[in-house]
Amino acid sequence: MSLYQILFYVFASVAVIAAIRVVTVRNPVHAALFLVLTFFSTALVWVLMEAEFLGIVLLLVYVGAVMVLFLFVVMMLDVNIAPLREGFIKNLPVGVFVALVMIVELALILGPASFGLDIYPPPEPAAAQTGNTLAIGQVLYTKFVYPFEIAAFILLVAIVAAIALAHRRRPGVHYQDIDAQVRVRATDRVRIARFDDDKTRRGDIAGDSNANQDEKKP
Repeated sequence: MSLYQILFYVFASVAVIAAIRVVTVRNPVHAALFLVLTFFSTALVWVLMEAEFLGIVLLLVYVGAVMVLFLFVVMMLDVNIAPLREGFIKNLPVGVFVALVMIVELALILGPASFGLDIYPPPEPAAAQTGNTLAIGQVLYTKFVYPFEIAAFILLVAIVAAIALAHRRRPGVHYQDIDAQVRVRATDRVRIARFDDDKTRRGDIAGDSNANQDEKKP
């Protein structure tokens, strides 16, 4: 067994084990960290398959940005796991059935009849001056240009929907009024009072209390 095969099996095994731990661990922070390990191992597998661009993008975009955002959101929300786990036994048969259906579908699609070595022989090594970035760009913007544009449009719709949901008016929620903040003056918010002695202080306090009582009267 060559060094390439040893590294492939090691990285692939770590990715599979980490992916299983993502859905079996109880702490959501630990699940996010296991997902980071899954992405990292998958990126190394892609690098071994001469897909350096995909591996670097996976590390920079998902591990370096998306997963950090997930960790911040999980730690800030402080999700209570106990209510989420209620009814697990009741829904277990449905979950097992769905999992079995997914396994059968994957076996039918990824079986040797569709992905055998006689159907897809090992690709020839690419030349040194040919990068996978150029190859991906040529295929993405020629053969798959319409699916690429459709995916971009779907992402745009998702962004607009997220903004609309975030800015919807909900009762009991305080919103920021920029115009009122710009028009505010110091005299509207701050009152400077000078007390010369105790007698003046008592008189001012009594006057303020009387004024407040007068304001409360209809």
